[in-house]
Amino acid sequence: MKFKDIRALATVQGPARTPSERLVRRCYSVEDMRKLAAKRLPGSIFDYIEGGGEDEVSLRRNLSSFDDWSFLPKWGSVENLDLSSTLLGGTVSMPLALAPTGGTRLFHSDGETAVARAALEAGVPYGLAHLSTTPMEQVSAAAPGLRRWFNIEPMRDKVELQAVLDRAAAAGYEALLVNVDCRAIGHRERDYRNGFTAPPSIKMKTVVEGALHPRWAVGFLANDAIAFPNLDAVIPEGPLSSTPDMWRTLLAGAYEPTDWDDIRDLRARWAGPIILKGIVNANDAATAAGIGIDAIQVSNHGGRQLDHMASPLDVLPEIFDRTAGRVEIIVDGGIRRGSDIVKAVALGADACSIGRPYLYGLAAAGQAGVAHVLKMLAADMTRTMMLLGVSTIQELRAEGRQLIRHRSEVFCAPPVESLQARMAREEMSTP
Repeated sequence: MKFKDIRALATVQGPARTPSERLVRRCYSVEDMRKLAAKRLPGSIFDYIEGGGEDEVSLRRNLSSFDDWSFLPKWGSVENLDLSSTLLGGTVSMPLALAPTGGTRLFHSDGETAVARAALEAGVPYGLAHLSTTPMEQVSAAAPGLRRWFNIEPMRDKVELQAVLDRAAAAGYEALLVNVDCRAIGHRERDYRNGFTAPPSIKMKTVVEGALHPRWAVGFLANDAIAFPNLDAVIPEGPLSSTPDMWRTLLAGAYEPTDWDDIRDLRARWAGPIILKGIVNANDAATAAGIGIDAIQVSNHGGRQLDHMASPLDVLPEIFDRTAGRVEIIVDGGIRRGSDIVKAVALGADACSIGRPYLYGLAAAGQAGVAHVLKMLAADMTRTMMLLGVSTIQELRAEGRQLIRHRSEVFCAPPVESLQARMAREEMSTP
């Protein structure tokens, strides 16, 4: 090839002018974003995102379970491909929501407001954690058109519960995400090694890591203290301040014994949709549907709570069969590609939810990083559906089980012939 031919084909790329342009050129997957986040954050802070409970078997299984399902594309025309769908009575640009995550300003100083703005831009709902680090009212003001959900724990004190519900309703939160998987905090050994204990302990390596990540350190030190202003009904005034009790709540938990009667009481108090987050048992899913719960988030808390749990994708088919359309299903855990979302929807999910992927984006580049993760997932879904042969989410739901197979159904090993059977066959074939 002559030089003039190369010049005609190649273009000289100028410098990237915005964070978004830099991400487009550098990050092509959630894994790329994860690696960038690992460089941006001190190791102990990154471990808080990454870590799971005990031996992290549940965490790994969440990821590997998607590998057990294979696509069986169909041939035919794909026209007007559309990712949009409905979720809890409203339109979403794709079947995805952002899960609540605690301590979000630990990862970037803009924290929840950056996530909310990116979610609004992408057209997907955002669940604000009760252990979030930005007042719920401030998040609402930052993204007024966003579909906002608020995450709570079941509470025995009904006066306090009602006050929290009134505050959330006044701030424009349309749905409740209710945790039912936090009776205790999981044994997160990475956190203990890094000093994430109740109360926290500052180790020399933590100080050194902070010094080696000056961009993160400046953002951390120049802004309000990491505090949790949405735990009760009191709207904070002035700069946020932190106390040891707040950190004990985040790192050690504060369990109050509650049961299905408390969920029924919550259903009577809240007029909007309710999502039970942390359902993995089909019996619980059926009970939730029977008492008027609108949706369940099939989740093992990202593998951060009970180890050796089934992954959400493992239990999805059974839960779908048991609930029979009486409750919407959101799958949460292990999603790293748009193809993972396609698999979950094909198996009966109405939508999926992500936590770590958008936190990687936030840590790497703030709002632009979260937006880039969502754009990558949308592009993945578009490409996967095109190659699979479906045009809409509705078509994917209707035909999904014909387009996907578990490895146990497709790649079964042939039965091993016994020695006696082989000898008998050979004897029969001998003249």
